[in-house]
Formats: sequence, C-alpha cells, structure tokens
Amino acid sequence: MGGVGSHAVEALARCGVGRLILVDNDTVSLTNINRQSIALHSTIGQFKTRVMKEKIADICPGTQVITFEEFVLPDNIESLFEHMELQMGQGNSVDYILDAIDTVTAKLALAGFAASHGIPVIASMGTGNKLHPELLRISDISQTSVCPLCKVMRKELKARNISGLKVCWSPEQPLTPGQTAEDTGCRRATPGSISFVPPVAGLVIAGAIIRDICGLE
Repeated sequence: MGGVGSHAVEALARCGVGRLILVDNDTVSLTNINRQSIALHSTIGQFKTRVMKEKIADICPGTQVITFEEFVLPDNIESLFEHMELQMGQGNSVDYILDAIDTVTAKLALAGFAASHGIPVIASMGTGNKLHPELLRISDISQTSVCPLCKVMRKELKARNISGLKVCWSPEQPLTPGQTAEDTGCRRATPGSISFVPPVAGLVIAGAIIRDICGLE
C-alpha cells in the first residue's frame, strides 16, 4: 500500500472490482504523505491496509476487502495464499497478483508463486529518483532497459528458470545522489520519490489489470 500500490488499489476499487486482498505490515508515516493515497496527517501510525479498507468502504461499500498485516516473504508466501483462500471461502481463488513491493526477494517469491500456480501477475519496477511519469510503460521484463531494478530481476528470474514477467517500468535514467542542480536542471536533486511518478505507475498498472481481466488489448 505504498506510493504505487495504494493508487493502484484505489483505482481498481473505483472500477468496481468486487474483492481486493491487501497485504502490507507497514504503518503510515509522515514521509509517506508526498505520494501515498492513504497517507494523511490524520492516518499517521495506522496500518496502511486498514486505512485503505476504510477508504474503499467509503468509495464502494459493496467491495469485499480482506487485509493481512504482514510482509510478503519467501518463507511465508505459501501459507499467506492459503489463508487468503480460507478468507475468501470455498471455491474461490486469487485471480490476479499486483506486486508493488520494494524488495527483490519478495518480488522473486511472488513471481515464482504466480508462475507455479498459473496466476497472472504484474510487478512494479523502480519509480524512485525519477521525474517523468509519461515514460512509464507495460511490457515483459525481457524488453526492459536502463532500470536498475529490472536488471537485477532479469538476472534473478533467469537463474530461477522463470520465464516471462509483466512489469511496469520506465527507461528514464534515475537521478543519483550527489548530482548538482547544473547536472539535472533542477534547483536541488534530492533522491527519493516525487508526488507524481509512483501514483501514475499505480494507475498504469490498474489499467493493465482491468484490460487483462476484461480480455481487452
């Protein structure tokens, strides 16, 4: 439920997706306010999943929202998805996985789980230190370039014999700490996330998911 995930989930809820499962063990902090849908001064200290659940209830009361206040880890992913299916009820299963996690190990675990269980997945790549949301795109990870996270993921997926992963990424060269205003054309180059890049990535991902579910190009 970070800068990418919170905006993606809100967009899915506004599209009328009937059931959403939110997984995050983080709480809202002051540093989240610049980019996250659920980050307000009034929500600081609260679990992000629970804040989003309340927000969705106000947007679309008929949406079923199931929350798990825990992190996705390689050693808990099987049990986590088992608990999801128990919460959804007999005969129901996960239709789509949206990966908006920062850590490579968790992203690889989700990609591997999705591949072995035949579940469609889309993963967000790096949005930090970038200023051009118009460059964000969806493709297979084999078609990516420039993005440092994509490079690591390509290597690790190949090592695990996982072929194919749909990702949201940008060919923009990220700013690096220590760049001067002369280097970047900006008054000050502060590494981190800006208000208009991660949210756009979330909306782009939500659009891709909706098109996939509806069988649209």
